[in-house]
Amino acid sequence: MTDTARRYEFNWGLLGDIEAGRPSLGPMMRIEVYRLMQFSLRDAIERRCGTQDTDLIFYEAGRLAGIEFYRNVLGPSKKFETFVGELQRVMREMGIGVLAIEKADLAAGQLTLTVSEDLDCSGLPKLDSAICVFDEGFIAALLESFSGRRFRVDEIDCWSTGARTCRFQAQAIEG
Repeated sequence: MTDTARRYEFNWGLLGDIEAGRPSLGPMMRIEVYRLMQFSLRDAIERRCGTQDTDLIFYEAGRLAGIEFYRNVLGPSKKFETFVGELQRVMREMGIGVLAIEKADLAAGQLTLTVSEDLDCSGLPKLDSAICVFDEGFIAALLESFSGRRFRVDEIDCWSTGARTCRFQAQAIEG
């Protein structure tokens, strides 16, 4: 195997058969375990690649997850209200967070949304910067998958910087 060969190219099947694999424990786990994996992985990548490249990797991973999540969990929707309602329901049921749309101007390709009780950061100690880079990519891919337009999403408020909800600004990218 060479350095460029891929062993674990992502596909939805890698999530496995949870019922068969975890008949006693099921699909749920404690948030500390998820964060243990997330932050130790981020630290290992950051030590090897630097902060900027790590952020790019997490954003890209979030985009890939968002594309596959839309395809395998949400599916196509014609109306924005239907898409948002289903996304809110699924995010809450799966324990990802509580989604709210603050502003939406689809014609201009601009949205502001919040995720309260965010899986990645709600309850963390105050840090020097926002940390929900994976979420930025995830949200961008969801919006892109729904609308067919490319989006850039930036977190403008985060629990880890003192806000009590994560707020994201989404802007369609022309071209």
